[in-house]
Amino acid sequence: MNTKKIYGAAVLVLCTLFTASCVGDLDQYPHTEATSASVYTTVDNYKAVLGKLYVAFTIAGQEKGGGNADLTSNKGEDYMRNYFNLQECGTDEVVYTWLEGDNMSGLTYLNWDANDLWVSDAYYRIYYNIALCNEFLRNATDDRIAGFSEAEQVELRHYRAEARFLRALAYYHALDLYRNIPFVTEADPVGSYVPPRYTATQVFDYIESELQAIDDDLLDRNDCEYGRACRQAAYALLARLYLNAEVYTGTEHWTECVDYCQRVIDAGYILEQDYSKLFNADNHLRTNEIIFAFPVDADHTTSWGTTTYLVCGAINNASDTQNPADYGAVSGWGNFRLRGELPALFSEGDKRAMFYTEGQTQDIAVVENQAYGYLSEKWTNLTDAGEAASNTTSDGVSTDFPVFRLADVYLMLAEAVLRGGQGATRAEALGYVNMVRERAYGDTSGNIVEAQLTMDFILDERARELYLECVRRTDLVRYNRFTTADYLWQWKGGSIDGQAVDDRFNYYPIPATELTANPNLYNEGY
Repeated sequence: MNTKKIYGAAVLVLCTLFTASCVGDLDQYPHTEATSASVYTTVDNYKAVLGKLYVAFTIAGQEKGGGNADLTSNKGEDYMRNYFNLQECGTDEVVYTWLEGDNMSGLTYLNWDANDLWVSDAYYRIYYNIALCNEFLRNATDDRIAGFSEAEQVELRHYRAEARFLRALAYYHALDLYRNIPFVTEADPVGSYVPPRYTATQVFDYIESELQAIDDDLLDRNDCEYGRACRQAAYALLARLYLNAEVYTGTEHWTECVDYCQRVIDAGYILEQDYSKLFNADNHLRTNEIIFAFPVDADHTTSWGTTTYLVCGAINNASDTQNPADYGAVSGWGNFRLRGELPALFSEGDKRAMFYTEGQTQDIAVVENQAYGYLSEKWTNLTDAGEAASNTTSDGVSTDFPVFRLADVYLMLAEAVLRGGQGATRAEALGYVNMVRERAYGDTSGNIVEAQLTMDFILDERARELYLECVRRTDLVRYNRFTTADYLWQWKGGSIDGQAVDDRFNYYPIPATELTANPNLYNEGY
């Protein structure tokens, strides 16, 4: 069953049910032309609304390319384009080209403030998604679904668990990016309600409890449609939450991280042997490794963000030699290149080093000149047969975004074991790392021995395996290297050689507009 088409159809259904708008405070919710009483009457309608909860991570509006926008924002981009910029563009992986025109100087040089447009847009996108989930859950209580048949109620409980998972994922992004944040659930009133400020520890505890509470109601991977959140997706999110627990709460949870990584591994996932196929237009077929993905489909969910941004944005639009058609694209946008530190991490024979280098320098001597910096070839709009999956100029790409995949779980387990987590041995951790590297090299030539399995190695290996997958900022913060002088990269802090910045840049500020709307909020350090 083609889940991309299922959720594309769901968006079309939602067009007839909802007209969404954004209000200033965080009790924002979809204002409906139809009433909840008339919408939440069939299982199919519930599924249509659930589809909107999913696609709200990848599209910006109800029409092609973000038309009929869900909410008014500064740049008007979708959730994942905002999230990518905040997670990648200030790190050692990505340098952005159009600094002034796209207002990207703050993110690029680690010098943003509470008025930064991207910081604000990411914040409101996250809370819009939380608001959608809350509204769905208000209409999916036991009392509201009591009139359905027993079999239908079982299905609706699965939907409810998925909505709670998606809300937990959005809250995790809010926690990781902003730390101490406003908190609102379906139990809170709609209208003039002013949400309280939750500390990072309170948000952590809430996410943990939510993901554990839905364990029985989420489907197992073998029973779950592609694109929907299975039980193992919740385990992977818990593992990532626990991996970063010490950053958020001051208390480590390494053993819990190992536990939930092991639960994912025990579910029977295996590595896809061709790394490049995890990032092409047929990557919805890689359910052997991909645990949970955001489906992107040019026929139904056209977006100029998400993976269209990752494919077209990485292609030089001023090159005489690079051919967009080689990536299944019609044209390049030239948004970003790779900082020199990333390609320097790769050894000869590592097939993950997917870089376009002709006419490009490795080092970034000039930020706003596309000739400086290698270009990523990791993401494409090509099918397994090597054909373009769609017209990217008019329809965007058809490449899904893997949110969680097995190789990441292997590396999370290895790091947690090295940091003292119980439940797996160093030998087992080494075995998982070498499985990732055997896939990268095609043989055992890249394998390491136990003495080489260090914290520094894991950080570098995560960059090699997961670059441009929206984890790098979080990884560098966890290692205390994002803001400090312990690790410098080109243009960190606005200096060509890199320099340390204030520790407040380990997180983003609540936008100034939100501070005005909600007197319970304040920023520390800004």
